[in-house]
Amino acid sequence: MSSKKKKPIHSSFSNAIWSVRNLVRYSPTAFVLLLMMVPIQVLLQYMNIYLPSLVVSEIITEQPLSHALLSVGIVMAVILLGNLMKNALEFVKSSKLSVYRYKMANLVTRKKLGMFYQLYERKEIHDLGNRAEIATQMWDGSLPLVDMVRNGFGIVQNILGYFLFGTVLSFVSPWLVLLLTIAPVINLLCVHAYNKWEYSHRDVIAELNQKLWYTTTLSDDFSTAKDIRVYSLASWITECYRDLSSQCGNWEKKTATRNFLSRIADLLVILIRDGGAYALLISMVLRNELTVDQFVLYFAAVSSFATWVGGIIDCWNKIHASSLQICDYREFVDYPDEEGEGTAQIEDALSEAPEILFDKVCFRYDGAEEDTIHNLSFTLHKGEKVALVGLNGAGKTTIVKLLCGLYKPTSGEIRINGIPLSQFRKDDYYRLISPVFQDVKTAFFSLAETVSGQSADNTDLSKAEACMRRAGLGSKLDSLPNGIHTKLNKHVNPDGIELSGGEVQKLMMARALYKDAPLLVLDEPTAALDPIAESQIYTEYHQMTKNKTSLFISHRLASTSFCDRILLLENGSIAEEGTHEQLIRKGGKYWQLFEIQSCWYQKDGKGGLEL
Repeated sequence: MSSKKKKPIHSSFSNAIWSVRNLVRYSPTAFVLLLMMVPIQVLLQYMNIYLPSLVVSEIITEQPLSHALLSVGIVMAVILLGNLMKNALEFVKSSKLSVYRYKMANLVTRKKLGMFYQLYERKEIHDLGNRAEIATQMWDGSLPLVDMVRNGFGIVQNILGYFLFGTVLSFVSPWLVLLLTIAPVINLLCVHAYNKWEYSHRDVIAELNQKLWYTTTLSDDFSTAKDIRVYSLASWITECYRDLSSQCGNWEKKTATRNFLSRIADLLVILIRDGGAYALLISMVLRNELTVDQFVLYFAAVSSFATWVGGIIDCWNKIHASSLQICDYREFVDYPDEEGEGTAQIEDALSEAPEILFDKVCFRYDGAEEDTIHNLSFTLHKGEKVALVGLNGAGKTTIVKLLCGLYKPTSGEIRINGIPLSQFRKDDYYRLISPVFQDVKTAFFSLAETVSGQSADNTDLSKAEACMRRAGLGSKLDSLPNGIHTKLNKHVNPDGIELSGGEVQKLMMARALYKDAPLLVLDEPTAALDPIAESQIYTEYHQMTKNKTSLFISHRLASTSFCDRILLLENGSIAEEGTHEQLIRKGGKYWQLFEIQSCWYQKDGKGGLEL
């Protein structure tokens, strides 16, 4: 995606049609209500200007009181009934438009949750997703998705009113209609220029707001609270906040200034438009060209006609402003995804431990000058336990993401039982893997729901508890009054708990056990555990890997000795390969790293280490 300023990818008309189609699809009742309100609003407006002229006409023609009361009463009854209908429809319409908004917002959430990870990891895609989300939210009094459909029907209503009241005023003078129509074009051009300027700077403003929001939330994040206090980071973070808020304030000032200038133009238009019209009507009365009741009708019609013209312009400006944000929404929701060909059946690979082949795989991150993974070839045989070791930056986690289908190789191929990974549908392939990633974050669900990845009603509670106990969380469960039903996250749940880093890793191990997929991938699963807990996990690891193909990543070389094979990665390539004993006897890079770490362990006399 280019960093240059882009023109909107959809026109306002296209977005209006798209919005109405989605409104009919997701909330047809709201569509019907909006449609019903158009004639009601126009009728009420006409009756409101007709009533005063009717009263004056009844008086100057000296109609009987009964006739005047009946005529005026009928009009007032129509106005009363119309307002009752309008208020009732407005009440129901608001709730139905909320349904539409939530369903459209759900599409953004689903896209964020399901988008190919490598795509979503790109900053420009992530920022586009945030802008798409803004289109579904109230922001500075604007809710783009709802405003688009509301103003779409509003412009239809104002056009109908324009022709109705224009017909009335044309009896006075066609020039009056022309004056009242042309003058607001100046306002349209000014507001259009303002909207264009705001759209062209939206990326800068959105990025500043995102940084400011992130800085603000640091004070509410338990994971950073300790570092902020111990390392005295408060003053530095506060200074960052001041700088960012100052920049945001400057942009808000620029925005407010340009908006103010466009409003000044609107005031000048009103002065020219209404002043000229009223002067014409007064002169016609003085020349006896209009009766008093006609003057009252046309005088009110001028004001209402100005409202219709202004309404057309205002609705169009709001449609244009909403359209710019809906472009972001549509671009994100419709962004092409990496789904996979879907020609391979995952069930064939789920029945037994799979064989994984990396065939001359290369991978380069977006914007990088060099590959992170270089022409990598190796095989994970069926049921084999393989350890992947190496220094930070060697490419271990990148390999895990490639294996998990989160990244797509720049070149080369990954094959599952001889079938290219690209031939599997993305969600189908995920069923093949039980991963435990190094960096994880729990949500606000219960322990059982976190382990199963499903609601409590769809969770096998006995299985979830057994998996947690196997992962070393038995004593934790016994200490909790609600056991596996205990909720996480203190921010959301009043009785929620916060787990330690080691407990979170054990919970993720339990989740992998629950899923019980034939391919097990563990990326530093014991990094936050103490030596005793780590030893227990290794014991359990033997049971976990039974009848599975598994890849294990660890910086602690002492934890790799039980694996069938060890791959030492260096600069994205395999530097050494063999069993723990073979690599120790070789006396190469693995042995050097092993010797450096061995001072933190006790040798068991067999070439291995004890924790």
